[in-house]
Amino acid sequence: MQIVFAGTPEFARVALSALIGSTHQIVAVLTQPDRPSGRGRGLTQSPVKEEALRHGLTVLQPESLRRPRPGAEQAISQLEQLKPDLMVVAAYGLILPLEVLRIARHGCLNIHASLLPRWRGAAPIQRAIAAGDTETGVALMQMEEGLDTGPVWSTYSCPIGPRDNFQTVHDRLARIGADGLVRLLADFPPLQIKPVPQPSEGVVYAHKITKTDLLIDWSKTSREVADQIRAFDPQPGAVGVLQEARIKCFDAQAHDMGLKNEAPGQIIQADENGFLVACGQGAVSIGAAQRPGGRPLAFREFLNGWPVRAGQRFDQLKE
Repeated sequence: MQIVFAGTPEFARVALSALIGSTHQIVAVLTQPDRPSGRGRGLTQSPVKEEALRHGLTVLQPESLRRPRPGAEQAISQLEQLKPDLMVVAAYGLILPLEVLRIARHGCLNIHASLLPRWRGAAPIQRAIAAGDTETGVALMQMEEGLDTGPVWSTYSCPIGPRDNFQTVHDRLARIGADGLVRLLADFPPLQIKPVPQPSEGVVYAHKITKTDLLIDWSKTSREVADQIRAFDPQPGAVGVLQEARIKCFDAQAHDMGLKNEAPGQIIQADENGFLVACGQGAVSIGAAQRPGGRPLAFREFLNGWPVRAGQRFDQLKE
């Protein structure tokens, strides 16, 4: 088939790479415009754009696909002229209006990183981990106007382990989604199956991550605190305040243990292996941390030049 691919981050790049290695022809790649990043704020290409250019594919980068916004008219016209058989979407980040969803002969297929209808929306991986889910997966969904409401062609599940973080789950789902996509498109649309409408029960929304979501509430149970830290590890990092500095915490593990008189946020132990911090119930060990303006460090390096000792306490952070 002739396919238009739409995606932006690494999750989408894995799917694009798999499509490039398949028998289908990618006639164009949609990705978000280059964005400023880093200390120099120079423009950075998305992982999808880098992959597309590496293989000599046509790249379109409209700011929006909604008329009459700038660039939308030209991009939609280009897509219509291509007459694609299918559009494949993975974490594109821009809303596709109905007229775009209808351009391809077989419509738009979306690779969504959850077991729909649970965790519809922008941040399904982070929300699943933060909620303490022990299972997640990928849904290959036929897109419609609603937010991740379309019927599902196939799903693939995988566990979330107690030591998993955003990166490990992301990488696992990216590979599962890419492989599942290639299998589904081997003979598309399949004659034996049709997409199954999502049930009305079990709908949960994965809203965009806010700064408040990153603030560690030490009064919660050790499991809840560890899940929160793992959900934002390695990026953007869950935050606590220690000695008036905003510290990002990584490599968290919950410990069911009885506390003596330690208050939530109090450091029970601090050495080269990390912090052990009291929670409302139990404690959390933190294996790496990041000071403002620095990079994530193992505690042997983190403690150099910054003495931290048992008995000190993380403040309850308020935004």
